[in-house]
Amino acid sequence: MAADGNITKDLIYEAVAPDDFESMLDLDRYNSRSTAFDKIISATHDHFWDPLDKKYIDFDEPWDMDNEPLVPEELNVALQTDYVRNHLSDPSLRAQFINKSLLRSFSSILHGEQGALNLSASLCHVLLDQGAQEYAANQTREEARHVTAFAKYIKARWGRPVECSKVLQDLLVDIIGSPEVYKKIIGMQMLVEGLAMGAFATFYQKLNDPLGRKLMQLVMTDEAFHHKFGKIWADRTIPKLTQQEHEIIEDWAAHCFQVLLFNLVSPSEQRDLYEEFGLDPDKVLEEIQKLATDEARREDMKESTNIFRVLIKTLLNAGIITDRTKAFYGMYVDMDELKSEGDRMVGDDIAEEGIVYLQAINFKDRALKPVTIAAE
Repeated sequence: MAADGNITKDLIYEAVAPDDFESMLDLDRYNSRSTAFDKIISATHDHFWDPLDKKYIDFDEPWDMDNEPLVPEELNVALQTDYVRNHLSDPSLRAQFINKSLLRSFSSILHGEQGALNLSASLCHVLLDQGAQEYAANQTREEARHVTAFAKYIKARWGRPVECSKVLQDLLVDIIGSPEVYKKIIGMQMLVEGLAMGAFATFYQKLNDPLGRKLMQLVMTDEAFHHKFGKIWADRTIPKLTQQEHEIIEDWAAHCFQVLLFNLVSPSEQRDLYEEFGLDPDKVLEEIQKLATDEARREDMKESTNIFRVLIKTLLNAGIITDRTKAFYGMYVDMDELKSEGDRMVGDDIAEEGIVYLQAINFKDRALKPVTIAAE
C-alpha cells in the first residue's frame, strides 16, 4: 500500500495530494498518457445530449400532479399498509401522496449527481495519468448536465427539491473528501453509480410520466460509461492486492453497502409528509416495519432492477466480495445466480437504445455505428 493509503496497483491510477499542482507540471508526465480510457472518452460524442435543448428533451411536457401518480401504487411502501390505504381512500389523495413521496427519491438523485460532479472534479486534481485525468474531466461535464437535468425535472414537477438525507449527505461528504482514491472509486464510481443505474432502470420501467422515462434513459447513456470506469479500476487493481489490502477494500465496500441498504430514502425521513396527509407518523412507521423483513428484502432483490441487487452484482463482478463477506450479501441474493449472469448490467440495454436515439439526432447525416457498452 502506498504511504498515502491509495492502494495504487496500476500507474494509470497513481495520485498525488489535491494541493500538489507542481507534480502536474512534471515534464515526463506529459509523455506518459495511457490508452485505457480512450474508448470511453471518444464514445462521448455518441451519447452527447443537452438538457437545455428541446430536441433532446422538453421539460415543458405537462403532468397532472394532483390526480395522476408518477409511479404505480405498489412502488410506494407506505401504501402497502392497510392503515395508509384506508386513510387515503380517495385516488386523487393517493396520487398526491405518491408524487410528494417521490420528490424525496428524485431529490436524493439530484444530490447524488451533485456529489458525482464534485467527486469527478476532485479526481482531476489528484490523478497523474493524462488519460485518467481527461476521463475524470469528461465525467465532470456529464455529471454537470445531470444536475441541470434533474433540477429542471424537479422544478417542472414539484417546484424545488427537498434537503439531502443526513445518511446520504454524510456518505457523499466522506467519499468526496477522502484522500484515498480507492474510496472515491469504490464509493462513487462503483457503488453510488451502480445504485444510480439500478434506480434509473427501475424508474425507466415503472414511471408513468413519459418525460421522466426519457430523462432516465438519457442519463443512463452516460452512467453506463461511468460505471465502466470503476470496472476498469477493479480489473487492474483487485488481482494485485495483498490479503490485507483486499480486506481493507472489501470492508469499505460492505460498510458503504450497509449504510445505503438500511438508510437510503428511509421512511423515517418522511414524517413531515405523513403529517401533511393527516397520518400518525409513528403508526405509519410501525406498519411499514412489519413489512420490512429480511424475507421481504430478499423477495425485492429478485428483481433485476432492484438497486441493491445491482450493487451486489457490481461488487461481485469486480472481485471485491470474497468468502469473508459472501454470507453477508447472501442473506439477500443468490450469489451463484448473480455470478452466472455475466458482466452485463441491468441498464446496458436501455442505455444502448438511448445511444441509438442520440446518434440519430447528433449524426443524422452519417451512418450509425454499432453500440456496445458492456464491461470489457
